[in-house]
Amino acid sequence: MLLKRKLCLAVTLIVMDSPAWSQGGAPNHPSIVVDGQTYTPNSILTRNMGTAADQAEQFPPHKIIGNIYYVGTKTLASYLIVTPAGNVLVNTTYEANVPTIAKSVAQLGFKFSDIKIILGNHAHGDHMEGDALAKQMTGAQVVVMAEDVPALAHIKPGGKPHPIDRVITDGDTVSLGATILTAHLTAGHTRGCTTWTTTAMENGKSYNVVFGCSLRAPTVITPEIEKEFNASFKTVRALPCDVQLGDHNSEYGMIDKHARLAAGGSNPYIDKPSCSRETDLEEAMFRAILAEQAAAKGATN
Repeated sequence: MLLKRKLCLAVTLIVMDSPAWSQGGAPNHPSIVVDGQTYTPNSILTRNMGTAADQAEQFPPHKIIGNIYYVGTKTLASYLIVTPAGNVLVNTTYEANVPTIAKSVAQLGFKFSDIKIILGNHAHGDHMEGDALAKQMTGAQVVVMAEDVPALAHIKPGGKPHPIDRVITDGDTVSLGATILTAHLTAGHTRGCTTWTTTAMENGKSYNVVFGCSLRAPTVITPEIEKEFNASFKTVRALPCDVQLGDHNSEYGMIDKHARLAAGGSNPYIDKPSCSRETDLEEAMFRAILAEQAAAKGATN
């Protein structure tokens, strides 16, 4: 049952013709309608990834809130968290983007070499392929969720093994200076999909910040993945949240919020209602895929 918001959900049941899909493409079924907009697995993937140019194009680096800055590309999110003891980088994205991230860090007035810790949301190349190069450039400690270690072993750009300096589990914290980030296992998209939470100060007030991990389900949902997603949706909905971020900018409407930020006024990233929007969408699609699977199974029995 979806909480907090009423969703209009229309599901088109079509027998699945593909057992799985990757970052390279997704099917156009099932179809759902959420808040008057129609989505398919393919449209969500396309929304997240954009074009190859979007994935590489530098987005204007900018302050989000407190000590948290955006340093990623147009569609692949990367964040810099600044502390007096050094800085944290969340998501290196593709290896080819690391110089672009370094350029963004410099344009904000910080040194890339001051990065002491590298974190990631999940073990896919578009989020963590650049870890080895970023570590080579900074000497930073690479911290990963235990359940994603096997998948990371296969991410070896140019043959470079994926660096792992610290392995964490659900609920562990990573600290630098006065900043504390808590790792929440929100598996399903990958075994070790990690949602990070922290707090940030602005105008004397503390805000809860959530770096969400993708909740996008595969076309074929096994009983194990179903169990993981059910637990993850529950976990994410329970997290205190004032500022919702994500591993893809489309998950929290960054481009629109950045435009509003430039216009002045209150910080658009402080947007408590947006904390559940992506979860609602992805859970609706998850339920639709399960319904489609059940219909396909019934048709063959």
